[in-house]
Amino acid sequence: MLRLLQIEYIKLKNSKASKILIITYFVLLTSISLISLVKFDYSWFQLDVAKQGIFNFPYIWHFNSWFMGWFKIFLLLVVVSMVTTEYSNKTLKQNLIDGLSKKEFILSKFLTVTVFALLSTVFLFLISLIQGFMFSDITEFKLVFSDLEYLLAFFVKLVGFFSFGLFLGVLVKRSAFALGALGVWAIIESISYAVMRWQLFPKTDVYKQVSQFFPLQAISNLIEQPITRFKAVKSLAKQGNATEILNFDYAIHWYQIAIVLVWIFIFIFGAYKLILKRDL
Repeated sequence: MLRLLQIEYIKLKNSKASKILIITYFVLLTSISLISLVKFDYSWFQLDVAKQGIFNFPYIWHFNSWFMGWFKIFLLLVVVSMVTTEYSNKTLKQNLIDGLSKKEFILSKFLTVTVFALLSTVFLFLISLIQGFMFSDITEFKLVFSDLEYLLAFFVKLVGFFSFGLFLGVLVKRSAFALGALGVWAIIESISYAVMRWQLFPKTDVYKQVSQFFPLQAISNLIEQPITRFKAVKSLAKQGNATEILNFDYAIHWYQIAIVLVWIFIFIFGAYKLILKRDL
């Protein structure tokens, strides 16, 4: 396993674009601390983010894992690139000639994806811990380390998203086409969701039950938005009697993680089968 990771490390180290994207990704993750400086002061609306309690333990695990998830596109570019360049540079064929099996090739990519997700999760943990102790009014050990299931969801979310990118990279062999295919799939999911919600099942929640099995929707469902947990938003919701906001479910559910794990298996196994069938 270490041998496979070493091979991928050498390839990434020699890729200038990949290094820039990886550095940019972790710099952006670090910039999350700047969110605490955001303030709005209008005649009808005042909001000081740092005073909303979102950086209090244990809420910070939810907010930071959701916010950091938006930057995963940078590592997705690295994942797609490290797969498609194997075709464009013909290094895949050379690796197979040198004794690397097709199974080991896919495994090396999946291990790299997992390492990316693991490093991101550790980074999230450290930043949230530091930020929490700086701004949180709560420092009790039991509360500080509660709600850590958001870190697990964050890890699974990244592995799922990167595995999808890996599969598309193997499927279409070109970075631009792979990213385009991801965009097209996102549009297909959105249209399907809208049709089910407004046309097929307008008066039921069947659309939610069905759409939770869509790959991108399943990945997104792992960590729901935390914005409505802001004190200011809760206050406005109470004034407007917005029960949907007040009763919003923020929890991490085991079946949501299970759905994404199944998709991860499908993506990796599908990529492996494509490699097996192709004449390289």
